[in-house]
Amino acid sequence: MNKITLAIMSLSLFLCLGCAEKPKKSEMAPKKVGLMTLDPGHFHAALIQKTMYADVDSTVHVFAPDGPEVQGFLSKIASYNSRVDEPTKWTLNTHLGDDYLEKMIADKPGNVMVVAGKNSKKIDYILAAVKSGLNVYADKPLVINEEGFQKLEEAFRIANQNKVLIYDIMTERFEITTSLQKQLSLLPDVFGTLVDGTVDEPAISKESVHHFFKYVSGQPLVRPPWFFDVNEEGEGIVDVTTHLVDLVQWEAFPEQIIKREDVEMLKAKRWPTILTQDDFNKVTKLESYPDYLRKDVKDGLLNVFCNGEMIYKIKGKHAKVSVIWNYQAPEGTGDTHYSIMRGTKSNLIIKQGEDENYKATLYIESKGGDDFEKHLNSALINELTKKIPGLTVEKISEGNWKAHIPDELKIGHEAHFGQVTQNFLNYLEQGVLPTWEIPNMITKYYTTIEGYKMAQNGDSN
Repeated sequence: MNKITLAIMSLSLFLCLGCAEKPKKSEMAPKKVGLMTLDPGHFHAALIQKTMYADVDSTVHVFAPDGPEVQGFLSKIASYNSRVDEPTKWTLNTHLGDDYLEKMIADKPGNVMVVAGKNSKKIDYILAAVKSGLNVYADKPLVINEEGFQKLEEAFRIANQNKVLIYDIMTERFEITTSLQKQLSLLPDVFGTLVDGTVDEPAISKESVHHFFKYVSGQPLVRPPWFFDVNEEGEGIVDVTTHLVDLVQWEAFPEQIIKREDVEMLKAKRWPTILTQDDFNKVTKLESYPDYLRKDVKDGLLNVFCNGEMIYKIKGKHAKVSVIWNYQAPEGTGDTHYSIMRGTKSNLIIKQGEDENYKATLYIESKGGDDFEKHLNSALINELTKKIPGLTVEKISEGNWKAHIPDELKIGHEAHFGQVTQNFLNYLEQGVLPTWEIPNMITKYYTTIEGYKMAQNGDSN
C-alpha cells in the first residue's frame, strides 16, 4: 500500500470534519464523470490529474489556446503517465485554438469544467459553464475584484437553477497539521472556547509564505509572465489569502453558515515583492519584461503587489491573515505556514521555521489548570489516536506540548489535490454541497474583496 493511499484511508474519518453533512443523493447524478480542462495556465490543473479516480473517465478533454502554458500542462500529464511508480493512464483529447471556450460549450464532451489559469478570466469561464449546465471545479481564487464578485453571486444563482455545482479547490483543509489544530479546538477540556481577541492579538491568525521559484513534481517550475501581472493574477490579498480566509471559517466555525454581515473589515495593507531582471528570467525563461508589465517596472526592477494582510472581525472574533511572497526559499526549505488559535484554556500554534526543520509542527500551549495534562492525555487516547494512528504528544516544558504526527500522513501539498478532488467527486455523486459550503464560499470572497478595497484605498497601512 503506497503512502498516499494509506494517508487517505487513515484520514478519511478525520477530514470529514469539514464535510460531515450527508446530502441526499440526486437521481440526476452522473455515474461517470467527464473532465474538461479549460485553458490550463496554472500547474494546479495538472496536479488534479496526478492520480486516477474510480468514477472519472480516463479520457480528459482539453480546450485551450495553443502556447507554452497548455504545452506545459500536456507535458506534466505525460510525465505522470510515464512515471515508474504507479503511472496514471490519462488519455487527452485536445482542441487548441482561439475558439476554445466556444468549442467546449458547443461540444460538452464532459460534465465538469476544470479551470486553473488566469484569474482575471476565471469568473467569465465559470459563468459560461454554469449557464450551459456544466459543473465547475476551479482553482482559487474565483474572483480578484469587486466586479468579479458580483458575477460570482450571479454564477451561484444560475448554478442553483441549473442544478450544477461550483466548487473551489481548498487543498489546505487536507493538511494534516491544520486538521489536527481544528480537532483540538473542538475539545472543550483542552482548548476551551475561542477568545474574542483584539486587533493586536487576534483570536485566530494565519500567515503563509510562498516563493516564485520552486520545484513541482521534481522539476523547476516555469511560471507564465502574466503570473506577475496583478491585473491577471490578482494581488496577493485576493489570491493566496483565499486559503487562509477559508481556514479561518472552516476551523473557527465548523459547519456554520457565515454571512457577509458577520464580517467587518478593520485593517488591510499591501506591499510589493521586488524582482530583478535575472530573477524574472530564471522563473519565466523570458529575456525581457513583456510590455504589459512595464507599468510595474521601476529602475529596472519589477514591483509585484503579491503581499497583503487583513485584520477583520468574523462573528465577533478577531482574525488576521497575511500572505508573503519571496523570490526563492533558502536551500532545504520551501513554502511555510504559521497559524495560531487562541482558546480560553490553551493556544494551538502551528510553526514551520528553522526550529521545526521547516516542517509544519503543532504546539499546545496551556493557559494553566491542574487537570489540563490529564484532559490532553485523555483526548489523545480516547479520540485523537483513533483518527490519527501513531499520533503522540511530547511535553517540552511546563505547560507546553509538541505533537508528533507520523511521517506517512504528511503527504505534501501536491497529494492534497487528489484528496480534495475525491471530496468534490463525492459531492458530485450526491448532487449537492453541504448547506454551509456555498454561503461560506460567497462570504470568503466577500472578505478578500473587502480587504482588497481597503488596502487599495489606503485606509489602513
